[in-house]
Amino acid sequence: MSKQNPGGEDQQVGPKRYRYYDFVMAAFVAILLLSNLIGAAKLSTVAGVTFGAGILFFPLSYVIGDILTEVYGYARARRVVWAGFAGLLFMSLMSFVVVGLPPAEGWNDQPAYEAVFGQTPRIVLASILAFWSGELVNAYVLARMKIWTKGRHLWTRTIGSTVVGQGVDSLIFYPVAFLGVWPLELVITVLFTNFAMKVAWEAALTPVTYKVVAMLKKAEHEDYFDSDTNFTPFSLKP
Repeated sequence: MSKQNPGGEDQQVGPKRYRYYDFVMAAFVAILLLSNLIGAAKLSTVAGVTFGAGILFFPLSYVIGDILTEVYGYARARRVVWAGFAGLLFMSLMSFVVVGLPPAEGWNDQPAYEAVFGQTPRIVLASILAFWSGELVNAYVLARMKIWTKGRHLWTRTIGSTVVGQGVDSLIFYPVAFLGVWPLELVITVLFTNFAMKVAWEAALTPVTYKVVAMLKKAEHEDYFDSDTNFTPFSLKP
């Protein structure tokens, strides 16, 4: 909604509307759900390096989180994180219900279905806690660094916030999900290997991040600075 100011120009009334914010949110939630559903518990070994398969795509959620905070600000990024949180909860509930339903007579694929879609409560809890904490820390650090750097040197914010956010994510997820299930040495190895690979993956995508951020800032006429933002994580206000 807009109104004309005394000079005859349109003036925005109410929350600003964005052309691409909803699409960025949808991409974030889709990547988050698919990464947790398909790749969270699988270990792969390539060239002698063991890592969780989900890290091939999950770091993209951090890239999108950086883009959201850089362009739209912490509060709108926080809103997207909560949308992802709700999506994870529903995905977990649906998995438990559907896998737990008794199979029909003559349908013999229940073991395979359980192997693919079954989730242990520990992995679900670890995924949700790690995601929520890591993404909000990532957004907070980037928003603060944007003020400190006065909007310059975007790469320092995207990589710096990822180091902290992915560090929190990894330190929560692997011990909560697998400590006592995997050998301690394997938990530590996978934790630090995955952390290093996630940060390296984010750094490699820096040119892409620059291009997307520049495109969105131009299209949305927005380059948000969180100078007066309430950084509480417990809010849905944009």
